[in-house]
Amino acid sequence: MSTIKAAKKKEKVTAQMQLHSDQGFQYTSQAYFKLTQSYGITPSMSSRGNPYDNALAENFFSILKTECIYRAKLPTYEEARLLISEYIHFYNNERIQLKINIPP
Repeated sequence: MSTIKAAKKKEKVTAQMQLHSDQGFQYTSQAYFKLTQSYGITPSMSSRGNPYDNALAENFFSILKTECIYRAKLPTYEEARLLISEYIHFYNNERIQLKINIPP
């Protein structure tokens, strides 16, 4: 919940937002549900025993690990945070999408 609060302070979201998770106890709690509702976030989670509905998130994290994380040995949390932040900006704004051959 602290991550959601910190992200909400940092980023202004103007469109409908979905937050996908697994069915862990923290994501099924009443406190989590109330927090997402208060921020206008629609919680989304995988069906029990069906991991296919989180394919988009899984695909992104696979690409993040392959293209960013596994290529660097970072000694500090701050360096990792900065590298991942820069990569996410690159991924969202510059990286050529192979299927359509243009950046997002």
